[in-house]
Amino acid sequence: MNNIIRMTPEQVSKVKKVIRKQCCNYDDGNCILLDGIEPCPCPQLITKSLICKRFRTAVLPGEPELEQELLHRGERKHCVECGAVYYSASNRSKYCSSCAAKIKKRQQAEYARRKRASIKNSI
Repeated sequence: MNNIIRMTPEQVSKVKKVIRKQCCNYDDGNCILLDGIEPCPCPQLITKSLICKRFRTAVLPGEPELEQELLHRGERKHCVECGAVYYSASNRSKYCSSCAAKIKKRQQAEYARRKRASIKNSI
């Protein structure tokens, strides 16, 4: 967590949207935690690095896709089914989340079909 994470312009815009919608310390461009006598601008909104510890620990876990994108950069994979880029939490995944549900249903249907066929053959 001590490393400063640099963000792409697309990631910066996503982070700004999340801060404006979900950060409880955000108040019209200012950070309530840093306010003293005068209002202090939110440091996360004016930088292209992930520097706010409060954002990282409190707000970012509510956005799992953005969290994976920012914090787990080395784990980018390509979906075997559709070819889309996704961020994996494990080293065993092969499919993006949308394809994984389809593949699971397809595999369960095939398993049920084989099981019914083997029961009919044994009778």
